Amino acid sequence: MSYSPLQTERYKYEPKLPEVLRGDIHKIGINPKGSTKSESDQKELSELFPRTYGAPFIETLAGQKGTESDSINIGVVLSGGQAPGGHNVISGLFDALKKANSKSNLIGFLRGPSGILENKTIELNSDIIDQFRNTGGFDIIGSGRTKLESTQQFDICEDVCKLHDISALIIVGGDDSNTNGAVLAEYFKQKNSGISVIGVPKTIDGDLKNEYIEVSFGFDTATKTYSELIGNIEKDANSAKKYWHFIKLMGRSASHIGLECALQTQPNIALISEEIEASHKSLTEIVLDMVNIIVKRSELGSDYGIVLIPEGLIEFIPEMKQLISELNTLLAEHEEHFGTLHTFEDQSRWINRELSRDSSYVFSTLPNNIQRQLLMDRDPHGNVQVSRIETEKLLIQMVSSRLDEMKSEGKFKGNFNPQHHFFGYEGRCAFPSNFDADYCYSLGYNAYVLASSDLTGYISSIHNLSEPVEKWTAGGVPVTMMMNMEQRHGKMKPVIKKAMVDLQGKPFTQFASKRDIWAIKSSYVFPGAIQYFGPAEVCDSTSITLGLEGKK
Repeated sequence: MSYSPLQTERYKYEPKLPEVLRGDIHKIGINPKGSTKSESDQKELSELFPRTYGAPFIETLAGQKGTESDSINIGVVLSGGQAPGGHNVISGLFDALKKANSKSNLIGFLRGPSGILENKTIELNSDIIDQFRNTGGFDIIGSGRTKLESTQQFDICEDVCKLHDISALIIVGGDDSNTNGAVLAEYFKQKNSGISVIGVPKTIDGDLKNEYIEVSFGFDTATKTYSELIGNIEKDANSAKKYWHFIKLMGRSASHIGLECALQTQPNIALISEEIEASHKSLTEIVLDMVNIIVKRSELGSDYGIVLIPEGLIEFIPEMKQLISELNTLLAEHEEHFGTLHTFEDQSRWINRELSRDSSYVFSTLPNNIQRQLLMDRDPHGNVQVSRIETEKLLIQMVSSRLDEMKSEGKFKGNFNPQHHFFGYEGRCAFPSNFDADYCYSLGYNAYVLASSDLTGYISSIHNLSEPVEKWTAGGVPVTMMMNMEQRHGKMKPVIKKAMVDLQGKPFTQFASKRDIWAIKSSYVFPGAIQYFGPAEVCDSTSITLGLEGKK
């Protein structure tokens, strides 16, 4: 097999660990601190998780009384979409496991949770692990989106784990995957199976975070990758001076990616979904705001610019949010009947009859291609797949129509030549930044500490991330404290609450204080490619978001 020069060099990189995880692994222990509760729905969640709800925070401590570790088998599964750094989670887990006892084994389940259900495994040894250290992707064992939610599935999981003598299962995933892990942990505890379940916070979206989970892994690398691409386009726009680039950025619900990329590149327009929802801006108002900026720049001789659009924007626009909510409910409750409607015309007629008057009007005014995208197959949770909705094209169409009207009225004399882009998969499997390489290795290493301490229903947590690595701290957060009850497939279910952009937080207020200047002036910043070698302030820097949030 041949490797690029960078890949060869990345194999040599030795991830840095927090001070607490650097010493004799037999002397690393845990300190339970108080009890916890969820922010909302406490009664419902305590009843659903009677054995794991209210568990204490965990602080990982060094310098404990050392004891030799018995050999154990640990299973690991990658769940959901890819995120840079996943291989280092597994590397950290493997190294900790082997340092504790060289006879212990790490069992990888292939292709996500379905690998557990189908008993498809691989024993991960140093020859395999060493091929994937510090590299992007999830290809070491593959990932998948199979949900573990039925009693039958839980029983299979228990049987398969016992077949391989697995005493702990590490689930590397996002909010839904870790929710499933918490349900599985509760079930195992109910059955006294002796199998621990520990989660690792993964998602480039950045919405799996709270006071104790400062950032999900992959966010740093993905936003730096997208920002490089945006900077390249900004340079091209500034050179050609004739195109408006509408760039949609991955991020299923929250706008953390769009906000971070805006802070890194300073575009002319960056829409933040949470702000639009809070201000109750309609689609028409959003378009008029954009048109005003385009016209002002044109009057100054700048018929070009950059627009950043969050992937999930459409669900935050009031009239669209109501429409999508009604569609999700209708298609969940009438799935069988809807499946008998084979043409789009039949589907749209039925939909318009069933929708409320306001939503029917909104649906009817949308371009045909957007209507079709709204009726496509739902995601695993029964919701519209927003990544398939070409919001960037919808906005281009509406902006273009308004500018044509203004041109006919003599109110716009410039040119509007739009280009559209969607940056998503480009960032999910990039070589992890030094930050993500270190962070993920630490998360995996700490996950072993939690699992070997017989804890279950926890997420591995590394704190103090805006400081140098040696000052990072480690611990565990009970998954149940991050949950609330949400409607899925028309039913209320426990899920980890997504962290949305805080409109009072430092990252957004920093952005809001600058955007009016960026709108009119071409204040572009060109981040360039992720750097792995050189000064620490370049190579080991965190995201701007994390840096601002970490300031006291």
